Amino acid sequence: MRYLLVLLVTLLFSAPALSGQCPALMKEVDSQMESADLDASTKAEVAKLRAKGESLHKEGKHRESERVLRQAIETIDAAVEQAAGT
Repeated sequence: MRYLLVLLVTLLFSAPALSGQCPALMKEVDSQMESADLDASTKAEVAKLRAKGESLHKEGKHRESERVLRQAIETIDAAVEQAAGT
């Protein structure tokens, strides 16, 4: 019984810690979208990924949310690198 209580308490306190990266990643996406000069299709793709990441975060699917938000950041980075190379 004691082990079950310890497990439940650990899970209770670890859930907010695991969700901590999602809001920071959303802010990073927002910041990069404002500062980067992106074409309309890239902006639309990044906005779609950001919205999906936020939705997953609200559903409690934090690992998936982080993956989608990191994909949005990578999309921005790739567009900026491509623009700088031309």
